[in-house]
Amino acid sequence: MMKVSVVVLLLLAGSLAASAAFSGGRMGGTSFRSSSRTRSSSYHHSRSTPSPSSYHSTPSTIVIGWPTIIILFAICFVIILRYVIAMTTSVVKLQVGLLGMATSLQKDLNQIAHIADTSTPKGFTYILRETALSVLQHHDYCNSAYSSVELKMGVEECEKLFNKLSKEERVKVHEETLVNFNNIKKQSATTHEEVSHGACNQYIVVTIIVAARGVHELQPIRSSEHLKIALKKLASIPSKDVLAAEVLWTPQKENDVFTEQEMLEGYPLLRSHFWDYFHIF
Repeated sequence: MMKVSVVVLLLLAGSLAASAAFSGGRMGGTSFRSSSRTRSSSYHHSRSTPSPSSYHSTPSTIVIGWPTIIILFAICFVIILRYVIAMTTSVVKLQVGLLGMATSLQKDLNQIAHIADTSTPKGFTYILRETALSVLQHHDYCNSAYSSVELKMGVEECEKLFNKLSKEERVKVHEETLVNFNNIKKQSATTHEEVSHGACNQYIVVTIIVAARGVHELQPIRSSEHLKIALKKLASIPSKDVLAAEVLWTPQKENDVFTEQEMLEGYPLLRSHFWDYFHIF
């Protein structure tokens, strides 16, 4: 009797382990370091040394009235405002839940990951645009989405938040089976055929994380129209402003199974954003 119980427990443990063995894809890259160097270089080069002739002046009486003071304050305000705007960065996260029948979306993302140049901001923009386009083409399969935006001062704070969000998402998959990040590529030979046992995949989750200069806003997503607007906004961010971009999707393998329960446990923010009446919008 004891042996039978042990066997049953082992079988249950095996099935639980298998259920968590969903695959993940990851593509994108960062350019925080090069951006910091460029900003620093441009600042130092913009400083000018006064010419010797500027020191030769005749004594004179300077009278400063209220109009002059107001003008000086206005100039200082504009300089400070321009500095704040130049230093402001945005970290945007968009997460989309789709029905598992959208297998062609997985194929699209896999193809993008294979061919994308992830070493430059132009490559990051390509990934954003192609991913947004593919999700838009599969919007009939979308049933939930979540967005968030955080503003940070300076590239360093922006990088910290971007890396934090990236790590939080990456640990949710059992294995990253396809990676193209900063032009470092990896493809796992692991198969998940043993996981499916003939079952159909129920859900696909796509997560887009973007760090960019300037203020970028996304409204709360409560309908397919809101999702379309958000995707188009992400796709329209100029490459010169993109500091980093990352796209993660699970399952990456078409024969992998990602259940509704797993999705709700791993992506609780999507739970409260289900659209039972999604297709009426």
